[in-house]
Amino acid sequence: MAKKKKKAPARKKSAPKKPVKKKAVKKSKPVTAKAKVEKPAVHHEVKAAPPEAPASQPPSPPKPERKKILIESPEVLVKDLADKMGLKAGDLIKALMMKGTVATINQKVPIPVIKAVAPDFDYDVDVNIKKSEEKSLKSSSTHDSANLLPRSPVVTIMGHVDHGKTKLLDAVRKTNVVDKEAGGITQHIGAYQVEVKGRKITFLDTPGHEAFTALRARGAGVTDIAVLVVAADDGVMPQTIEAIDHARAAGVPIIVAINKIDKPDANPDKVKKQLAERDLSPEDWGGSTVTVPISAKEGKGIDELLEMIMLVADMQELKADPSIPAHGVVIEAKLDKRRGPVATVLVNGGTLRVGDPIAIGGTSGKVRAIVNDKGASIKEAGPAVPAELLGCSEVPKSGDFFQVTKTDKDAREIAARNVSDMGHAERISLESFSKHVKQGERKDLNLILKADVQGSLEALGKSLAGLSVHNIHVKIIHAAIGSINESDIMLAEASGAIIIGFNVAVGPEATRLAETEGVDVKLYKIIYNVVDDVKMALEGLLEPEYEEVITGTAEVRQLFKFSKVGVIAGCQVLTGKLVRGSKMRIKRDEEVVHEGRLESLKRFKEDVKEVDKGYECGVALMKFENFRVGDAIEVFEMRPKPRKKAKA
Repeated sequence: MAKKKKKAPARKKSAPKKPVKKKAVKKSKPVTAKAKVEKPAVHHEVKAAPPEAPASQPPSPPKPERKKILIESPEVLVKDLADKMGLKAGDLIKALMMKGTVATINQKVPIPVIKAVAPDFDYDVDVNIKKSEEKSLKSSSTHDSANLLPRSPVVTIMGHVDHGKTKLLDAVRKTNVVDKEAGGITQHIGAYQVEVKGRKITFLDTPGHEAFTALRARGAGVTDIAVLVVAADDGVMPQTIEAIDHARAAGVPIIVAINKIDKPDANPDKVKKQLAERDLSPEDWGGSTVTVPISAKEGKGIDELLEMIMLVADMQELKADPSIPAHGVVIEAKLDKRRGPVATVLVNGGTLRVGDPIAIGGTSGKVRAIVNDKGASIKEAGPAVPAELLGCSEVPKSGDFFQVTKTDKDAREIAARNVSDMGHAERISLESFSKHVKQGERKDLNLILKADVQGSLEALGKSLAGLSVHNIHVKIIHAAIGSINESDIMLAEASGAIIIGFNVAVGPEATRLAETEGVDVKLYKIIYNVVDDVKMALEGLLEPEYEEVITGTAEVRQLFKFSKVGVIAGCQVLTGKLVRGSKMRIKRDEEVVHEGRLESLKRFKEDVKEVDKGYECGVALMKFENFRVGDAIEVFEMRPKPRKKAKA
C-alpha cells in the first residue's frame, strides 16, 4: 500500500491531468487489480496503435502546432489567463471546473492548475518566476494537497431495459424501489448512497445510458465507475452495446454484473462470449474485464459486486477537498408545487451548507434547505454526497454546474455569465473540425456511424477507420444499424463527435435535439462521398459556408429608466422568439445602431430565458442604453449552409 501512495504524487507532478494519470497507470499493470480500472484504456488502444507511424514524422507536427504561454507569477487571474491563451473566459472556467477547480473570472489560479488545464487547449506552460515567489508557490501547493481526503466512488448502473438495473439497486439498498416506479421501470434519475463495511458508495440510478451521457454532454463527468447489467438469459442486447459505447466514450471503468443467474435458462458463458466480441474479455477468460454473476432477485453475488466496486475505486485513489466552497453538478431538477424549484445535486468538491449563496447554470439563489437521499433534512453535504437543494430562483437544467459564492451578487453575476456563454458554444461539425486542423490542432476525429444494413455499416467502418492524415486519425466511437435517435445525438454531443448516416432517416425528436445541442448530422447515400468529406476534414480543406437566420424580431414600444439598472426597453415580440444570450442587432429606420448579444430579458420584473411571439418583455443591454420607441430588434444566428453533393 505504501508503494502505491508514493507513485500517486510522482504522477501528479509529471502529469497534473488526472485522467491521463490514471490511464498511464492502467496500461502499465494490465494483469493486476488495476486492470479492472483500465477497461476504458483498451478502447484507447485503437487510437494508440497508429502512434507507431509517428516515429518517422512526429517531431515535426507537434512542435509547430503546440503553443506556449509564459507564466511569471505563482497565481494568475482567470481573465488574464484566458487572454494569454486567446480563449473566452467562459470556456476556460468550464475547463477548470472539469479539473475540479471552481474559479470566477476575477479569481486567481495557481501554476499546478494552469499546467493541468493548458494541454486541453494545446498549450505548454513555461514558468519563469522569482525565487521568493517559488517558495510561496511550493508551500501553497503542499497545503492544497494536504486538504485532499478520500471520497466515496460514484457508480452509474446501465444496461438493457428490464435486465434488472433497479432490482440490483434495490438489493443493494435493501429497500423496494421498484414498487414505487410505474410498471417497474425507472422513471426519474435518482442518486442514493449506501454504506458497505463502514465505507460509502454513491449510486446513480438512471433511466438509461442516454441520461448518463446527457450529463456528460454538458461537461459533467460525474461517474467514476459504470456497472453494466446484462441478463444471463437474454445476453447482450442492442441497448447493452449502446451502454458499452457510452461508458467507453466517457472513459470510465466497466464492471459487468451478469444478472438473473437463478433462471433455468441462464447462460453466463454465452454472455461472456458476447462481451469478448465487444472487446470486454472477462478476467477468467484471460482478459481484464471484471464480471460478477449475481441474482438481484435472490440477493446472490451482491456482496462480491460491492467488493469489486470498492477495489476498483481504491485503484483510482479518489480524493476531494471538503474545505473549499462547494461545487458540483445537477443530476435532475423539477418544479415542486409546495417547495418551488428543487435540484438533485451531487457535490464534487467542498461542503455545501444551508445559507450558502449559489450559482447553478443560468440561475442563482441561496440554499434554503438540503435534503439527503433518505428524505431527511441536513445542514451540509460533502464530496460525493447526493442531495436535494432548495432555494434556486428558477429550475436549473440537468447537467448544470453549481458553485457556492461569497455573496449573492457574485452568484447573480456568474449565472448571467453562464447564460451569455451558452450562446458561444461552437457547433460540432466536419467543417469546424477542418477549421481547427487548418489552425494547427491535432485531434482525432470522432464519428458515430448509423447505416441501414450490416453490410453497409461494415463497408463504411472499414473505409473510414483506415483514414489518417498528418497523424490525425478517425475514431469510430459507436456504430449500429437503424435510424438516428436521441441517444446518438447525446453521445455525439458528449464526445464531440459527428454523426454519419448512410441510407437512414433522422427521427423528429432527434432532429430537434441535434439543433438544440449543436450536433452535426450528415446523411449520405454514396460511400465515396462520405470518405471524400472526412478526408478533406482531416486535411483541413473542408470550408463551411454560413448563412444568417433571423430567429425572432421585436419592436420597442416603451422605455423605462432605473437608477441601478439603466434603461430597459419595453418590447413586443413580433415573430419567432427572443432568447437570452442570442446574437442581436437594433435597427432604426433600417440602419443598424447596435449589434451584440441579448444579455438581459425580463417579464414582469422576473428574469426569463426566452419570450415567444405575441408576448411583451423588457430588454436591457450593458453597453447600450440609447433605445428609442419604434426601434426594431432582430435576434439571429449563423448557421452552416448544407453542402451540395455531387450525384452519382
